[in-house]
Amino acid sequence: MAAETDVDEQAATGSDDTASGETVDLTNKSVIKATVLLSELGRHRAGITVTELAQAVGMTRPTAFRLLLSLEQTGFVDRVDNRYTLGWEMARLGRLADPYTGAVARVQPILEEYATALKETLSFAMVREALEYDVIAEASGSRYLNVTMYVGETYPVHASATGKLLLAEMTDEEVSEALPRKLEAYTSRTITKHSALIKELHTVREQGYAVLDSELEEGLFVVAVPVRDVGGALIGIVSVNGPEQRLKSDNLTDTIEQLRLASKDIAKALLGIDARNS
Repeated sequence: MAAETDVDEQAATGSDDTASGETVDLTNKSVIKATVLLSELGRHRAGITVTELAQAVGMTRPTAFRLLLSLEQTGFVDRVDNRYTLGWEMARLGRLADPYTGAVARVQPILEEYATALKETLSFAMVREALEYDVIAEASGSRYLNVTMYVGETYPVHASATGKLLLAEMTDEEVSEALPRKLEAYTSRTITKHSALIKELHTVREQGYAVLDSELEEGLFVVAVPVRDVGGALIGIVSVNGPEQRLKSDNLTDTIEQLRLASKDIAKALLGIDARNS
């Protein structure tokens, strides 16, 4: 029995390979694929077929079907006719979990690293639903003037960089339906016309990031970048915030690139992906 335990421990830790200088990938690919399916199912409350689901996540239909069958047997997935949804066990566990404690612990060191490097304020928002999010972590650099985006605050989606990224995930028709006919103006530069906002969202989709330029507060400049899971679903948004005269400069391109790197690091931390094996 002891011998079997030693073998199991060696297999789990990769001690033999570590001694030879090799890195062992201990992740279970089937488990990862199953979580990708669950994440995608969360985006289809009315249900989705196995064929549609497999196409959405870039998986073969037989693989998706096999994983769904296992998840269905354990209550993590429900099926009505040929359409799959999240199951009762997911709902039960969701009520038991603290939604952000673990996430903050993983994200905070990354925010602090990049805030120090950029000497600016970084914030991270966790996406809850289509147009709902929570700012759960932030870190400030060493600049004398820093902008603080208070944890727990939310901002109007049409007048925030985070909101623009959320809207960019929707179709033009969905955006028009989701927003009130009259968009509130906060400064002289707030986008208040649907047509102008939709045009801006096209730019956001093309460039992969959103900008807020004195649209919520005079002089406030914000750049936001999406954080996505392995299936491409939007799970969070990381942003850098500062005075317009400082951020809107020749260094803006480098700032955006640093923010994209922070986004990738946050995604890896949240999803438990080892950067060495990514």
